[in-house]
Amino acid sequence: MGDLSFVQVAEFLAAPFVASLILTGIHAYLGVHVVERGVIFVDLSLAQIAALGATIAMLMPFSGGDPHAKSVYWVSLAFTFIGAAIFSLVRTRRARIPQEAIIGISYAVASAAAILAMSKSTSQAEHLKDMLVGNIIAVSWHDVFKTAGLYGAVGLFHYVFRKPFLAISMNHEDAEARGLNVRLWDFLFYASFGFVVTSSVSIAGVLLVFCYLIVPSVAAMLYAEGIGQRLAIGWTMGTIVSALGVYLSLVLDLPTGATIVCTFGLVLILMAAVRPLLKTGR
Repeated sequence: MGDLSFVQVAEFLAAPFVASLILTGIHAYLGVHVVERGVIFVDLSLAQIAALGATIAMLMPFSGGDPHAKSVYWVSLAFTFIGAAIFSLVRTRRARIPQEAIIGISYAVASAAAILAMSKSTSQAEHLKDMLVGNIIAVSWHDVFKTAGLYGAVGLFHYVFRKPFLAISMNHEDAEARGLNVRLWDFLFYASFGFVVTSSVSIAGVLLVFCYLIVPSVAAMLYAEGIGQRLAIGWTMGTIVSALGVYLSLVLDLPTGATIVCTFGLVLILMAAVRPLLKTGR
């Protein structure tokens, strides 16, 4: 960073930082639902399914091998909707197989299938790296605005239908007993989730998307019970970690996605270590 002025650095980091804030906003909210539902790895699984769809689409002639082609996005989204349908169908009160088991199996199979598909690619190592940790530092303002519009629409959808979504997330059995069509609302939840994940993976990669979803929600649960308080803590943590991770990646010349992931882990450990001290102080 030695030859760059502060203004140049700020301009270079502005788009990636704003993108990370947008990811924080939607994923911290969805993470509350995911943690309450007990399907911690659903984001990781859907993200991997989306990445599998994108990988297969890139190998097809119609994409021209361009990971940013519109056809790649739509094929990836279609794969995610298939995953959403499966996850909504396997969740029942009397299911013999836990939903988390299906989610884990889906992740493993999608990962293996993506590796098999990439074995036919000449740039398999680079594509595997992008799939896992993405390249958020290279995000453009066009991507930022497009993603903000999509996530804003998903956020509005969840706000309008927040009551059934929260009812199912907080108490699945009670919602089912009250006559809610749980499978339909589950599908709508996972489908909207799929829109978010498909776009997020193309920007940030599978691992970073998982961290944005789970880590802020888990950290918030250490300090708060209410949904509003947990969202406030999650959004604050995500903002601070995003700024710190992007800055460290530039200063230390490290991959941005992996740096933010590790920063999330370190900050979570710090917050967990501080909590007993705060309780003792009280």
